[in-house]
Amino acid sequence: MKTIRLTMAQALVRFLEAQKTEIDGEVLPLFAGVFAIFGHGNVAGLGEALSQHRETLPTFRGHNEQSMAHAAIAYAKANNRRRMMACTSSIGPGATNMVTAAALAHVNRIPVLLLPGDVFVSRTPDPVLQQVEHAGDPTINANDCFKPVSRYFDRISRPEQIITSLPVAVQTLLDPENCGPVTISLPQDTQAEAYDYPESFFAEKIHHPRRIQPDARELAAAIETLKRAEKPFIVSGGGVLYSEAYQELRDFAAKHRIPVSETQAGKGAMQWDHEAYVGAIGVTGSHAANALAGEADVVMAIGSRLQDFTTGSRTVFANPDVTLLHLNVGSHDAGKHNSQPLVCDARVGLSQLTEGLGDWQAPASWLEMGQQKAAEWNAYYEEATALTETHDTETGRPTDAQVLGAVKRTGEASDIVVCAAGTLPADMHKFWRTEQVNSYHLEYGFSCMGYEVAGGMGAKMAHPDREVIVMVGDGSYLMMNSELASSVALNQKIIVVLLDNRGFGCINRLQRGTGGESFNNLLDHGTEGQTPNIDFAAHARSMGATSEHVASLTELEEALGRARAATHSYVVVIDTDPFKSSEGGSWWQVGVPEVSVNENVVAAHESWGAGKKHQPY
Repeated sequence: MKTIRLTMAQALVRFLEAQKTEIDGEVLPLFAGVFAIFGHGNVAGLGEALSQHRETLPTFRGHNEQSMAHAAIAYAKANNRRRMMACTSSIGPGATNMVTAAALAHVNRIPVLLLPGDVFVSRTPDPVLQQVEHAGDPTINANDCFKPVSRYFDRISRPEQIITSLPVAVQTLLDPENCGPVTISLPQDTQAEAYDYPESFFAEKIHHPRRIQPDARELAAAIETLKRAEKPFIVSGGGVLYSEAYQELRDFAAKHRIPVSETQAGKGAMQWDHEAYVGAIGVTGSHAANALAGEADVVMAIGSRLQDFTTGSRTVFANPDVTLLHLNVGSHDAGKHNSQPLVCDARVGLSQLTEGLGDWQAPASWLEMGQQKAAEWNAYYEEATALTETHDTETGRPTDAQVLGAVKRTGEASDIVVCAAGTLPADMHKFWRTEQVNSYHLEYGFSCMGYEVAGGMGAKMAHPDREVIVMVGDGSYLMMNSELASSVALNQKIIVVLLDNRGFGCINRLQRGTGGESFNNLLDHGTEGQTPNIDFAAHARSMGATSEHVASLTELEEALGRARAATHSYVVVIDTDPFKSSEGGSWWQVGVPEVSVNENVVAAHESWGAGKKHQPY
């Protein structure tokens, strides 16, 4: 057996280089690069190895470990989990900064390889700088925080251990059911230790997506359930996109005349004007989709986690005789909410279902009802997103929906819009009209403030030929914006539309909606001391972006034209109203106090109790 003597870090890099993926007949590197912030826990070992291979495995310098991991996650999401990146940090705070990103990837089932530095296996110099000591267990350190938010975790204490660990790591990253973050913890001394590795370990390997076939009995039962349906309804989740089953879904819905709604993760699989499309579902959904969901006798969820925003805390599917049929690659998801499971790949499952259904169609009146509801919603869309210079809001400023309308009117079908947290995702789910696949990029499983700018850069790296527009509120921007500088440095142009509503407008709405008074959320309300007047345009310029502040929707549309013509990142800031919400949505369970000196809170609790009665259990 031929061997080659390498350090563990050098071998790790060579192994990553050897992993390939085939997309549309083209063989590409599985790992497009490594985001890195170097420190004493990784610069001497892994940093040296990456430097040797910078031409074939590019290294990108981040400004914050969490945000660079967000960019890597966005890259994988924008590639439908077919390509990905790795991220490396030093020990201590560099590593723990990535824990939030790991949780985000875990919730959203997105692959990212995390390579945090670790303390010395030998323990000779203990305690080292940034080491977290546990007096009762010396084997525990900061990197153990990754264990509950990683799909696979390993700590490499000997250089030969990567021979068995790395293939499992890659298999986990690519597994359709168990996909998510992988953490390989790299002690400083082990990174630099040499070993005679078999050359075969570095042989090129081309990976292809695994398409899980349905069980024959589950498939037959699903076909019979659909054939009995008088009011079938589809909830399209992120699994449709990751399976690249968008055409199969469109054809299935058209052939069998079944209305289709979309989750945040699944939005974009259907064109907004498809004959069967009825809009967004759930708490951030449209009147049209939620009305049909309430009457449906069979709800077929495809590739969804069915979290509370999708189900309205289990109240959206209100028909007492409803059957929930769940097509999902994950058996854990397929059995949620007492569902009838159909465990399989979305593309395979839809193809075999339509073959088994033959010429069966839902009653014509059902889809006609959906189309009527969708037409009513589209009329509301035109009203809510219209261009006006006067605004019926508490502050006289435009709403989020009106800003979205301006962005959409000046955009193109190929644009990719990126967002994550706050009120913006609600209006985007309801109002953003998708014409092309992967044009809607929302991180709403973890709803992580600070994802937006970094996520926009990651999406741009995945699709350099498409315009990426980041929609972000001032609160999220303040929380994490450093990768704006990275987008300039890496020549990854993004357009950032920053909606300044003077604080955490989303949570202030929830605070008021549950009977509370504005407190500790808006900078102009309930804040002690001097209220800061933040010049976001000046801040963006300080990081190398071109920026401007606009005073109206008309000025916003004009500025977006300049942003599209620009060659590097461009930030447009507009002041918006923090109070007014758009229509649509459904009930959502939150913890409203049972007793309070505030009568409004007591009234809100009573209202909450009325909604809870609609839950099945």
